Amino acid sequence: MRAVGSASDRPVTLGLDSGPPADPSSPEVGTERSAHLVEVAVDAAGAGGARPYTYQVPERLADLEPGEAVLVAFGRRQALGIVLAAADAAPDSVIGGGPDIKPVIDRVRADGALLPGLQLALARWISAHYLAPPALVIRSMLPPGLLERLELVAERTPHGDRVALADPVDADLLAQLEGGPRPARDLAAPDGRAGLLRRLHALEAGGAITLDWTLLGASGGPRYERWLRLTEAGRVAADAIAAGERPPGRALGTRQVAILAELALAGDDGAGSAQIGPHAASSVASVVQRGLVETEARERPRRPLGARPPGPRGGRPPTAALTPDQGAAVERATRAVRDRDPRPLLLHGVTGAGKTAIYVEALAASLELGRPGLVLVPEIALALPLVDRLRADLDARVALVHSGLGDGERADEWRRIRADDVDIVVGTRLAVVAPLGDIGIVIVDEEHDPAYKSDRTPRIQARDVAIRLGELAGAAVVLGSATPAVESLGRAMDGTYDRVSLPTRPSGSAPLVEVVDLRAELADGNRGLLSRPLDAALDALDTSAGDQAILVLNRRGSASVVLCRDCGYVQVCPDCERPLVYHQAGTTLRCHHCGRASPLATRCPHCGSPRIRYLGGGTERVEREVRSAHAALRVARLDRDVAARRGAAERVVDAFTEGRVDVLVGTSLVTKGLDVPSVTLVGVVSSDVALNLPDERAAERTFQLLSQAVGRAGRGERPGRAILQTYQPDHPVIQAVATDDADAFYRNELAARRRFGSPPYGALIKLTVALPDRDAAEAEGRAMADRLRARAAAHGVAVMGPAPAYIARRNDRWRFHLVLRGDDPLAVLGPDPGPPWSVDVDPESLL
Repeated sequence: MRAVGSASDRPVTLGLDSGPPADPSSPEVGTERSAHLVEVAVDAAGAGGARPYTYQVPERLADLEPGEAVLVAFGRRQALGIVLAAADAAPDSVIGGGPDIKPVIDRVRADGALLPGLQLALARWISAHYLAPPALVIRSMLPPGLLERLELVAERTPHGDRVALADPVDADLLAQLEGGPRPARDLAAPDGRAGLLRRLHALEAGGAITLDWTLLGASGGPRYERWLRLTEAGRVAADAIAAGERPPGRALGTRQVAILAELALAGDDGAGSAQIGPHAASSVASVVQRGLVETEARERPRRPLGARPPGPRGGRPPTAALTPDQGAAVERATRAVRDRDPRPLLLHGVTGAGKTAIYVEALAASLELGRPGLVLVPEIALALPLVDRLRADLDARVALVHSGLGDGERADEWRRIRADDVDIVVGTRLAVVAPLGDIGIVIVDEEHDPAYKSDRTPRIQARDVAIRLGELAGAAVVLGSATPAVESLGRAMDGTYDRVSLPTRPSGSAPLVEVVDLRAELADGNRGLLSRPLDAALDALDTSAGDQAILVLNRRGSASVVLCRDCGYVQVCPDCERPLVYHQAGTTLRCHHCGRASPLATRCPHCGSPRIRYLGGGTERVEREVRSAHAALRVARLDRDVAARRGAAERVVDAFTEGRVDVLVGTSLVTKGLDVPSVTLVGVVSSDVALNLPDERAAERTFQLLSQAVGRAGRGERPGRAILQTYQPDHPVIQAVATDDADAFYRNELAARRRFGSPPYGALIKLTVALPDRDAAEAEGRAMADRLRARAAAHGVAVMGPAPAYIARRNDRWRFHLVLRGDDPLAVLGPDPGPPWSVDVDPESLL
């Protein structure tokens, strides 16, 4: 049997190189018919895995259930599949396209169904809506590596010793299984793999062993440790030792006595072998052999929150009473929980309006009904403060799911959720597909955030998936944001969503907003990143009273471009042709689009001049300037580079919320979810960094960033101040934030969306073709556009393009975009066109 290809182009390892437990082409299997048909997502690469297939379930597998893994014949090979649902025979979904439906070869043991029915239904919707292969969608819902290793596992039966074996080779095979189940590939026989397989099947037929196809996983399996416990004889011996008497039987050595004494102190539950002291393994083995101690393998679960005590950081006291606006929101949310009403409820409140308190009450209502809750946050750094609050207020079992966990931690949390051993799941967009069998409420915090959109297949928008999940589960759906997505607010205004406004803060007051014109600063000779008003505000920061500040810059690195002062050449990425960013750490130039690192040029690659200058600045440079100008301030940085280091984001956020950092410098990460009452100053170093990008969401994203940043200040008793540095002080977005006129901004944006048929008044699909030859890529784009336009008018869909992508060349490929805009672009596009095209349904950006 050869390796089976998977949808992610990584081979699934099979246990042997030839022969399954039963040959699907044999007359015996071929006649083992059943009226039971199932739809199977086949884990195969390329176009073959792009849709589910229909298989017949043999009588011996009549109890096969949706969600279970199976082994199926797929073309000339065997492949792993996941049963999606019962199916009707349809010629276009039958493997091979013919009238004969192939049977499922065998069940794959994976401790029951991989996913509950709710997640299977969600997977089917994700696959259909985002045009993603069903098996690849299911892979994204499972722990990393779970489907990577499929083995034929042999295990002795309880009465295997009583089976008469004439061949000493067979007896040797049984002896090899004395230590427990083993993959067949690890067993040895003198007649090779083919002979080994025949012998194993013969032993199975004789009742000596069982053979099961089993998913062992490439990584992240359960972690076990050995535990020791006193037997009755051991208790007698330990009691004698405690009484100063000689235990019955043979004399015990010093180490053996110490083991019995420690186990006696541990009580009835025993103690882990790692906790009973540095005893020699031979001493433990000797007391086990004498029947004084018995051993047990216990799973040692990895818990991301195991060492983190519950309770909020930074000393924020719990809200004594809800405001009337909060009370109205709680009433609406809890009613939706009780009524199983999935109509989304948009909590639109100013920053600091107390949305978390509403989440807590709504989750409590769901838990009272015995239904768990799901809470999504856009960033890993925001998960822990919310988890702290939920654990403190609800005394709930909370599972944490995000990409920053190790594979083992993610696998253990997944198993824990699947076993219904949690009350609340909190996480980033990964958590929306957590294997919850039932859900009473789904909460999407900061629902506007672009981080909810995945940039790799399946390209889900987690907020929209959460809404669909609520519909499937009959669960309440709460979307919270101080700056809702334009389409979300539009749907609330037209009545599609319910809406509750939270116009005031329970504590604190709105900060004073000041706009600084950087053109005037430059004319006055200020070449630094900090304007004079912002520098003076940092100087006046009263750290003795606990005041803190946040400085926001929406880019990483120490400089935006590297420029030659003689010829003006900007050093660019050779792959993407985008400016490289200088990073002081490691003194390297790095491309933020493809990740390529390049050495720092000492002379201009274009003219040879040594006059290289670094223009602009990133978070590293801002941090350095603040440290240099304000040596007494304790400064920390939080951006993607910091967050990429395991545990670093947690440490920075904890240090800031606990008051051990005075100034936090960061990217948009620091504008999301931080609720620190002692922040009295927020400075946005570059307010218009993305304002003029050629993307229809550029104004929306800038408005959200600035509003969220301003809202971090003034949440406590001391007044807050926000300083916006900009080269465009009269821009409508800057003015909307400065004057706190969000309504004007949303009115203008919705009018523009209606005019162009953009969400919420239409849907978008972005198609991208990428080929090494530019002319060929453009020609392919034109051909696709012609095909789509032929049927677009009938569906009220406009086809725009092809146009060069904003990053026209990436990874040695030229890229062109097509955009479908209208009522039902999916109907125009049809199935995924496949390579060289990639499809992004509901794109977050058209760049």
